Amino acid sequence: MTSPAFSRCFDPSGARYGIPTYPWKLAPEGMATRRQLRARGLRPGGQPVAAQVMYRSRRRKSGAAVAYLYRVELAQPVRPMTARKWGALALAMLARRTCPQCRRDAGYVIPTSLGTCVTCAYPDTQHAPQSAVDPLGVPA
Repeated sequence: MTSPAFSRCFDPSGARYGIPTYPWKLAPEGMATRRQLRARGLRPGGQPVAAQVMYRSRRRKSGAAVAYLYRVELAQPVRPMTARKWGALALAMLARRTCPQCRRDAGYVIPTSLGTCVTCAYPDTQHAPQSAVDPLGVPA
């Protein structure tokens, strides 16, 4: 006996959703999601979505979410990173680590909840540097 959720998600002909739909973990061999392709060193490469996997989700109003599937045999290898792409990525990460208030590299990604580094966000709670005391608590 099949559950109503299974019958809602199982549509291999694509009559209900316009695209073949399978329940979670029951997709046919030879199909993979974007993350699964990336784990194999592949990318969709411009091919259309071949099918979808439907699964329960508490975050969605409908109670279900979908993951699109692509054909593995049509997937292409991931393009290698060029020197310019590495440089652009390094600059983007530097911008995420730079505090907009004090303009220093914080050494970590600035939390969006604060908008500044922790030192600028909480200036009164900073303690004196402990460099004059060794780990055993004996003054130098």
